[in-house]
Amino acid sequence: MKILVVNAGSSSLKYQLLDMTNESVIAKGNCDRIGIGGYISHKTCTGKTLDADCTFATHTDAFEKLVEVLTTGETKVLDSMNEISAVGHRVVHGGELFKETCIVTDDVIEAIQQLSELAPVHNPPQALALLACKKVLSEGVPQVAVFDTAFHQTMPKKAYLYGLPYECYEELQVRKYGFHGTSHRYVSAELAKLMGKKPEELKIVSCHLGNGSSITAVDGGKSVDTTMGFTPLDGLIMGTRCGSVDPSAIDFVEKKKGFTPDEMTAYMNKESGFLGISGVSSDNRDISAAAAQGNERCQMVCEMFSYEIKKYIGSYAAAMGGLDAVLFTGGIGENDAPTRANSCEGLEFLGIKIDPEKNKVRGEAARISTDDSKVQVWVVPTNEELLIARDTLALVTKA
Repeated sequence: MKILVVNAGSSSLKYQLLDMTNESVIAKGNCDRIGIGGYISHKTCTGKTLDADCTFATHTDAFEKLVEVLTTGETKVLDSMNEISAVGHRVVHGGELFKETCIVTDDVIEAIQQLSELAPVHNPPQALALLACKKVLSEGVPQVAVFDTAFHQTMPKKAYLYGLPYECYEELQVRKYGFHGTSHRYVSAELAKLMGKKPEELKIVSCHLGNGSSITAVDGGKSVDTTMGFTPLDGLIMGTRCGSVDPSAIDFVEKKKGFTPDEMTAYMNKESGFLGISGVSSDNRDISAAAAQGNERCQMVCEMFSYEIKKYIGSYAAAMGGLDAVLFTGGIGENDAPTRANSCEGLEFLGIKIDPEKNKVRGEAARISTDDSKVQVWVVPTNEELLIARDTLALVTKA
C-alpha cells in the first residue's frame, strides 16, 4: 500500500510518498513560496532530483505540481495517482474536538477551519491542503487527519487548566493544548522498543528540541503534561519564540514600545528567543559557534536553554512520581551533544549519568547514559511522517 503524507504550512506543502509494505520512502519534497511565487524541491529513492521555480498561486497549484512530478518525467515513481491508497495529513490544532486520528469529511474540514483562531498560522493552510487534495485526487481516495494536539488530550485537568476564571475555559476554550504531539508519541513508543519494554511500563521525559522546542511527560504511554500551552509560544525559549514570560512583563513591554496586541504577538514569536537574546541568530548552530568564540550573549542563550530543559526534566519526574528514561529528539536534540550533556548535568541525584563518549552520537538512535545510570538517557530520531503514514494505514484498513 502506498500512502502520501502531506504537511502544509502557510506558504509551503511538504510531502512524502511511502511504501507501507516495508515503510520505505519512495519520494519526498517541498512545494515552497506558495502565493509569493513558487519553488519545488523533489527527490526520489533512486536519487533523481528536481529543483525548479514554479508558479504556486494556491495550495491547489502546489498539489497539482506534486502530482506532476510523481507521475511524469525523470522523477516519475507512479503510473498514476490511483496507485495511492490514502493520504495522511498533519494538522496542528484539533482543539478539544479531535482527540485522535480521524477520516477526513467535509465536516472535519469545516471544524479544522473553525479552529483557525487557535492556530492562525497552521490550520488555514492545512484546511486548504485537504481541499486541494480532495479536488485533485479521485473521489475514492480516503484522507486522514493526524492532529499534533491529540496526543496531549490525556493530560488531566490539573495540568491543562490555567489560573484564569473558569469561564475562560468554558466559553473561550483557553487551556493548555500542547504541540509536537505526533513527534512525542512516535519517539516515546520507539524508546520503549529500544528498551525492550512496553510503553505502559515506562515514565519518560521526551525532549523535542529544535527551532521550536517542547518537553512532555509521558507516563505509561500517555502525555500527562507538556511545556507548550494554549499556543506553541509557551515553555522553553526557542529559535525566535520567547517561551514562558510573566504576563505582566508582556503588558509592560507592549505599552512602553507602543505595540498593538498583534505587534506584541509577532515580537514574542518572531523576534525573541535565541535571536532576541543573542542578537546573532535563531539557529542553534550559529549560537554555539559564536559562544565558542566568546560571545557572552550566545553563551547566555546556551546556558538558559539547558537550564530550562533541566528544570522540566526534574519537575516532570516529580509530576510522574518517578523516571525511567529521558530522550532527546529534534534537530538540536538529535545532533547537539553539549546541549544534551548540559541539560543532564547536576541530575545525578535523579539517577542520571551521561557517558561523554556515547554522547558524541549524532542523528541516530543510541543510549548515551552510563551503564550504571539508574535512569536511561537516549537519542531517538523522530519521524512524524512515518507515524502519520502508520496512523493512516491503520485507520483506512479498519474502515
